[in-house]
Amino acid sequence: MPLAKSSMKYIKLFLFLCIQSQALTSKSQIPDKKLTFVNYTEVGGLFGRVVSGTQSNELVENKTSLTFQTLNGVQFTKRLAVGALVGVDWYKSALLMPVGAGVRFQLTKPSDRNVSVFASADVGYALTWLHKSSTGYTVKGGLMLNPGIGLRFGKPANGGILLSLSYKRQEVQVEKPLRWGEVVREENRVYNRLAIRLGIIL
Repeated sequence: MPLAKSSMKYIKLFLFLCIQSQALTSKSQIPDKKLTFVNYTEVGGLFGRVVSGTQSNELVENKTSLTFQTLNGVQFTKRLAVGALVGVDWYKSALLMPVGAGVRFQLTKPSDRNVSVFASADVGYALTWLHKSSTGYTVKGGLMLNPGIGLRFGKPANGGILLSLSYKRQEVQVEKPLRWGEVVREENRVYNRLAIRLGIIL
């Protein structure tokens, strides 16, 4: 399936989940009288196994990359926060800057407990402004999806510490130098990674 068609499918699914989460929240939670600013800033690692080489001579390697992101938005209710995000992902052959939108929804009932569980869902597009390609190569970003779950340590009224686990999918297109007789030489990459992050909420 072409990357463009698969991207639209994921975006539609993300929007549907956002609408459903807002509907569930409005039924179970009375919105705050005044919207408040919220910030989630996290840093961590992206972990995965990558297959390269030819079909007859495949090489499987473990890959670890550094990831950073910050989400700034508004706290609509005690459970639901929505905002815009920007980050940086250092893959071995690509330095990407994903930008997009994110949702944070508290799964456990708001209380004075010091530990709570939340779900997260991010969608966006990776920019390559920070990337420097080798001669003859061009790297173009693509769709980014990042659903996950996490723990928040700290009372709801104050800032807290975050520990999250998520699945990150990032699409990338690479144009390579043409060889003899070639008109187009492109490679569509899909980075599938397990993301483990530690951060703060303000």
